[in-house]
Amino acid sequence: MNNKELILETIQKITPLKQEWFETAKKRLDNLTKPLGSLGRLEDLAQKICAIQENDHPTSKNKVIFTLASDHGITEEGISAYPQEVTPQMVFNFINQGAAINVLSKTVNAKVVVVDIGVAQEMPELPGLINKKIRKGTSNFAKEPAMSREEAYQSIATGIALVEEEIKNGVDLIGTGEMGIGNTTPSSAITATITDKKVEQVTGQGTGIPQESLNHKIGVIEIALALHKPNAQDPIDVLSKVGGFEIGGMAGIMLGAAKNRIPVVIDGFISGAAALIAHGLCPTVSEYLIPAHRSSEPGHDAVLKHLGLIPLLDLRMRLGEGTGAALGMFLVEASLKIINEMATFEQAHVSEKVEILIK
Repeated sequence: MNNKELILETIQKITPLKQEWFETAKKRLDNLTKPLGSLGRLEDLAQKICAIQENDHPTSKNKVIFTLASDHGITEEGISAYPQEVTPQMVFNFINQGAAINVLSKTVNAKVVVVDIGVAQEMPELPGLINKKIRKGTSNFAKEPAMSREEAYQSIATGIALVEEEIKNGVDLIGTGEMGIGNTTPSSAITATITDKKVEQVTGQGTGIPQESLNHKIGVIEIALALHKPNAQDPIDVLSKVGGFEIGGMAGIMLGAAKNRIPVVIDGFISGAAALIAHGLCPTVSEYLIPAHRSSEPGHDAVLKHLGLIPLLDLRMRLGEGTGAALGMFLVEASLKIINEMATFEQAHVSEKVEILIK
């Protein structure tokens, strides 16, 4: 089976969530010792997990955050505050447990799976690093397509395969994360194309570039979009012309997880761009996505609106790595403890609400 066939087969197995599971979960939540709906979005979250897992006692015991690393040829245009060498340096940091994602993942007992899907530097074999390198970074899409159409398929298929491999170890909840100097630029290009927003509306300062550099970044993206004219109705065309290997990989993770009825807690703007690609290929995939937080990157609002998703948190974060996903997992776990561990009125011998009749 080739990469395109794998993607098509995966999409065909993604089915909409069944309303009956939302109703089953709501009935349980409404019988717990609290006023109806008083735990707000935590109750909505519990219902969604029940519907995804098709289980009235859902679990989040086995949690995995995929952190995909890749480089971008567009950095040649001077659109980032950091040099490309930081990508492999941060991969070593992930492996050595020194990064923010390592710290935050431990708070929710989540396993971090670090993947080289396109780091420009040749990486040594290291315990804890999965080598899925497609090639050493994308091409400079200000001058030529970021990747071939086949490489776009390969990046998505790689994400699907990562999920299938991890399922062998048991996984109940997945988070997406990434590392790649310059990757807010392809994310902005993807977002502008698919949401039909102006580039300046969806492009931010990334790792902290000054206003002058931001203006340059916007100009580079505008030139690239005018050059390639990516087709918003063809997600593979968009990904291949202005995307990134880690973005395609995360899109594949979302598709693979949805196929296997596993909830996906997506991180910020770059994960959001990947979600746009996944949604373009299979709109139903959005039903399986849980947006962890609202990134301070301006394009993220456009992404969330396009996907019809409301973030759980708004902490002005813009780090990536899967850090927001780790925090989102905490709320998922809290919602499941509520539905699984709270007592019902009958169990606790607590009187239920009575109807007040006014004559």
